[in-house]
Amino acid sequence: MKNVQISEELFVAIMRYFMLEQVEMAPRIKQGLEKKLDAMVMRELYTKYKTAPTEEEKERARKEYLDRRGVLESFRW
Repeated sequence: MKNVQISEELFVAIMRYFMLEQVEMAPRIKQGLEKKLDAMVMRELYTKYKTAPTEEEKERARKEYLDRRGVLESFRW
């Protein structure tokens, strides 16, 4: 299993939520975790694009990566 790093700010928010029961931290925690998950997905797609064994898989991963990045079709190579 891989390790995941989070910012100190997110860690402190999680600690305040669970240790001090400050439930108002929940939206900040949710936003931080969603941002981290998006970054992880993007990294996985980029890695898949760079290490795909076949050209078909490589192209599929590249296309999904660019779609998620929001790069317009007319701007792609």
